[in-house]
Amino acid sequence: MIQELLMAVAGACAAAAVYAGAAARVVKQYERGVVFRFGRLRDEVRSPGFTMIVPIAERLHKVNMQIVTMPVPAQEGITRDNVTVRVDAVVYFKVVDAADALVAVEDYRFAVSQMSQTSLRSIIGKSDLDDLLSNREKLNQGLELMLDSPAMGWGVAIDRVEIKDVSLPETMKRSMARQAEADRERRARVINADAELQASKKLAEAAGVMSAQPAALQLRLLQTVMAVSAEKNSTLVLPIPVELLRFLERAAPTTAGTAAVTTGTEPVAAEPVPPILGDAYLKGLGDAAEAVEDLTGASVEPSPQVDDTPA
Repeated sequence: MIQELLMAVAGACAAAAVYAGAAARVVKQYERGVVFRFGRLRDEVRSPGFTMIVPIAERLHKVNMQIVTMPVPAQEGITRDNVTVRVDAVVYFKVVDAADALVAVEDYRFAVSQMSQTSLRSIIGKSDLDDLLSNREKLNQGLELMLDSPAMGWGVAIDRVEIKDVSLPETMKRSMARQAEADRERRARVINADAELQASKKLAEAAGVMSAQPAALQLRLLQTVMAVSAEKNSTLVLPIPVELLRFLERAAPTTAGTAAVTTGTEPVAAEPVPPILGDAYLKGLGDAAEAVEDLTGASVEPSPQVDDTPA
């Protein structure tokens, strides 16, 4: 009797152990347990930790509550301004209602993926190329609203949507590069013209100062000579401005006499001879007069013809 009793107790313990092994479940911290009893959903969602179910009668389904990062395949479409582009994006979402994620939709991951692709193509068709390239934040918000509205009925919340890349045709890339180059050239020309305008104003002010102080022109000429000589050139060509000669004429005291140059038969009154120029100036005037005489020649009047015909 005792032996039979012990065997019965051992069998009961073994059955209890098998039952406990079949009924025991562990739900992780990032999961929630949804229980179905004979195919019907139980209202209670099992929280993380150790839990028990009725074997054979109940089934426990674990739902991951972490944020899921799902890449959206690149979608090709035509923008509102008739440009063909390829756009890919990424969607961040998570399950907020484990029961709806299992009951309301067959596969919530696949549903979110397909809805993301269709919504992305719709956004491409409603947007311009400039918006896709520079105004992505607004497009991301619009795409998030399009996804979040139906996803809430599936127990899924869209956390964030980001457009990753926009691929353009090669012809469009070259056109945009030429446009950017032309814009940079335009800005460079405007800046150069503005600099020329400012420089011209400063040069006009400098010319006014030099006109009031003639010695400034000579000082500027000497500075130019020093700047050119610093380059260690073997040949230096330095033009002498007429203003410098005029300055020398004004600086030198004028004399009472004037020189006269004879061209042909009529004398030509020359300008007052600055003593600072001296003989070189007179010699230059004489050479100029001789050159004019050689070119024009002597003035000869035709002699009257005598009629030899007998009367």
